[in-house]
Amino acid sequence: MSQRVYNIIFHTHTISGIIISALLYVIFFAGSISFLRDEINAWERNEPITGGYFAEVDYDAVFKALEKEQQLYSRDINFSHRFFERRISTFMSPPKDTTLQKGSKGGRRRGFFYLDPGSRTKRNYAENYSLGEFFYRLHFFAPLNFHSRSGYYLAGFVAFFFLFAVITGVIVHWKKIISGFYVFRPGAKWKTIWTDAHVALGMIGLPYQFMFAFTGVYLIIGYTVMLAPVPSVLFNDDGGKMQESMTYEKTVEYPFAGEPFKGEMSFNDCITQAKAKWPEMEINGLQVMNYGDVNMHIKVRGAPLFRDRLTGGGYVTFRAKDGRIVDEKDPFGEISYVEGSADILARLHFGDFGGYGMKVIYLVLGLVTCFVILSGVLIWLVARDKKNVASAKRRFNTWLVRVYMAVCLGLYPVTAFTFVMVKLFADGAGDDRKHFIYTVFFWSWLALSVLLLIKRDTCFTNKATLILGGGIGLLVPVANGFRTGLWPWTTFSGGYSQIFVVDVFWISLSVIAFAVVLRLKRKTVARK
Repeated sequence: MSQRVYNIIFHTHTISGIIISALLYVIFFAGSISFLRDEINAWERNEPITGGYFAEVDYDAVFKALEKEQQLYSRDINFSHRFFERRISTFMSPPKDTTLQKGSKGGRRRGFFYLDPGSRTKRNYAENYSLGEFFYRLHFFAPLNFHSRSGYYLAGFVAFFFLFAVITGVIVHWKKIISGFYVFRPGAKWKTIWTDAHVALGMIGLPYQFMFAFTGVYLIIGYTVMLAPVPSVLFNDDGGKMQESMTYEKTVEYPFAGEPFKGEMSFNDCITQAKAKWPEMEINGLQVMNYGDVNMHIKVRGAPLFRDRLTGGGYVTFRAKDGRIVDEKDPFGEISYVEGSADILARLHFGDFGGYGMKVIYLVLGLVTCFVILSGVLIWLVARDKKNVASAKRRFNTWLVRVYMAVCLGLYPVTAFTFVMVKLFADGAGDDRKHFIYTVFFWSWLALSVLLLIKRDTCFTNKATLILGGGIGLLVPVANGFRTGLWPWTTFSGGYSQIFVVDVFWISLSVIAFAVVLRLKRKTVARK
């Protein structure tokens, strides 16, 4: 490689990294937290569940309770258990019976809500909003969707440039990437320390970072930009056909007959039969077509357990009037290339296929990537803090890095603070939990960032956020114990693993933060 080509790649790697660094830090920090999305929701709501929860719900009783509240006849009703939590996503189509009056229970509109099968409580999106949902959506900038999908486009832009930065970074460091991995000089000047750490940790997390950059581009740009014109071009504006071509489930229409069904049909029996047919399938969906009609059909969906298979899914459809199976798809059968590749990319991105061990690995590598991002910014600053650089440019570079550090490092204590506030006060904030979470998180983040910028000291920002985050982080399990009586030793002995994991996560993070602060103090004294 010529020196000119090397310089071009080096500068494009640096510039692309600087442009997206703060946004990329938010993506990885929020994304790392959202690996515990289900656990956070169980902790926040005090609603832990165990495996196989969806299949154990009494759906016969659920439908009887729903019938008392609204008109279900002739609707298509779909229960989906996308996330491992107690509340189930429920979709209802408009009634197909045109003779129903507009004033009937439920009206003629479609419906969506989250249902707690145990208490029969229904909640809309704002009422059901949670910390887990917030951090999951923050990591692809959904809160910035003020106009159309602007937040998604921004996240896709960052993911694309991150992929570019990873590839150019490998090219730039290729000759010394192996030897540099084993070099760490803690007694050298700061630029050398940051460079050693950046190269070593970047090398450790390289497969993870490339995988996340690639899958992030696929999931965001692929779905929001590249696939947008596909239905009109290839499927004659039929989005359903496009979706069918990308999943295991074929579309079968069951027309509404207009005659009430007078027989007996148990939804629980349908799930029991599906479970008996494929014992290793995890049930995650129940769909009823033409509820209460003579042509009512019940579809039970599921997917293989991750220990058996990472891809594919299946279903079995029953006809209500005689209980016969009219359609099925073996979840352990052959799958198409499109379905398999889409499932693998999604599994790699979400890291939900290996239990808590895989979640811990993903979480740690995500936080390591946050450090790699910040170390790259500090290398950029130190490399340009030279006498031959104009004083105005040096002041701008210093100011820019201070903003980056204040905004990025402030995320840690602000996140801990939001956990404490939500646990203690969100239940009394009314139905709009989303507004409460947004207010606490974004205003406290803005206030802390401004205070850190006023200090104008990057070293102080680093230590202050570690100490503040560690202190508030220790209050997270205290707030949970005070509010619910479930202290870490109680959740451990009681088998509430989801709640226990969240408490231990914050305790561990606080211990690490304090250990880093003590190490920084000893290093500062040694330098003097």
